[in-house]
Amino acid sequence: MPPTPPPKSTPTDRAVNPALHSALVAGPAADRWKNVRADFPILHQDVHGKPLVYLDNAATAHKPRAVIDALVRFYERDNSNVHRGLHALSMRATDAYEGARARVARFINAADPSEIIFTRGTTESVNLVARSVAATLRPGDVILCTEMEHHSNLVPWQQAARASGATLEFVPVLGTDAEGGLDLAALDALLTPHVKVFAFTHISNTLGCINPVAELCRRARAVGALSVIDAAQSIGHGPLDVRALGADYVAFSGHKMCGPTGIGVLYGRRALLDKLAPDETGGGMVVTVDYAGAKWKPAPERFEAGTPNVADAVALGAACDYLDALGRPEIARHDEALAALAYEKLSALPGIRLLGPRAGGARRGLVSFAFADVHAHDIVTFADEDGVALRGGHHCNQPLMRKLGLTSTTRASFYVYNTEQEIDVLVASLRRILKFFGSA
Repeated sequence: MPPTPPPKSTPTDRAVNPALHSALVAGPAADRWKNVRADFPILHQDVHGKPLVYLDNAATAHKPRAVIDALVRFYERDNSNVHRGLHALSMRATDAYEGARARVARFINAADPSEIIFTRGTTESVNLVARSVAATLRPGDVILCTEMEHHSNLVPWQQAARASGATLEFVPVLGTDAEGGLDLAALDALLTPHVKVFAFTHISNTLGCINPVAELCRRARAVGALSVIDAAQSIGHGPLDVRALGADYVAFSGHKMCGPTGIGVLYGRRALLDKLAPDETGGGMVVTVDYAGAKWKPAPERFEAGTPNVADAVALGAACDYLDALGRPEIARHDEALAALAYEKLSALPGIRLLGPRAGGARRGLVSFAFADVHAHDIVTFADEDGVALRGGHHCNQPLMRKLGLTSTTRASFYVYNTEQEIDVLVASLRRILKFFGSA
């Protein structure tokens, strides 16, 4: 559980938008976000003699002590295979595994735990849907994606289109820096009854923009298309209610929401899962088997062949507890305030190109930027000398990068343990780097 915040302290005055500053320091627990850092053991280290400033949360988030303890406790006390054992350890492990499924269902407001399928992560979740749905598609059908999709919500649909003869089309992004987000007006022409699947990201891992996913789900449903949401960047960064969104499928990873690596989730509406063929077969997902064939179990078991990742599922449940204890609406406000503050301060750097929503736009958790004369890989290498962990590259968004005339950007991404002061460290590091390369 998060520690009780210390008494409110007086914030340091900063020459920034006062509204952004107050969003970070105001409220009944003014120092709560600084205090949260104590829950994350990995943050208490130096890198190259400097305190670690971890700004690569869009790639993976760190794990609080509560999640680490849940993982260790399972291995020390309950480790066993699930569902088929009658001894004490197996029954405890089964209870813990299914308890984690129920916890994740509550976390996203699924109607029933049977709508939660455990996978290795977002990528496997999308592939499961894409390969299974591909069998129902025909030439003339359309799969609709967007130009801002991560490769993991693009390549599986390319493969589905090739396998089925369906056509793959894209909702464009608006603006030279994609500052306008998705071209929603283009949906009027693109979203026709020929569209059978509409796959889109909730929050872009490169642009940071928040897409209107409830509207996108509604418009998909109006033409009879399935909606598939990539929630990798939104899960754990704010409330996510799959029923309120009207989503058919939602994919996300545990490691981006303070959970372990190697565990993810595919949410699917039960009525759809009952019709979906399994993508992988073997032990654990069958009712009966003979030499002629097999009969599948109902969801979710039919999609979890073999020994599941029990320990990491249990720890994912602990991550849900941790984030709900912090308060997901509060997390969203914190992330948005940090991203807005970073955007404002980075805007003052000479020669910077910032992608995604402009100041005041709907942005959560990250800022991507580029300099004409300094490559992103040089920036992240030099920033590491200052203890600042950034991500440089195409961020698994190569088609979007080409559209924007870029090969790479530098990305700073924020989470519950990041602070306003760390943005100051980032900006100071970038100024040093620009001076070194003669771009200051």
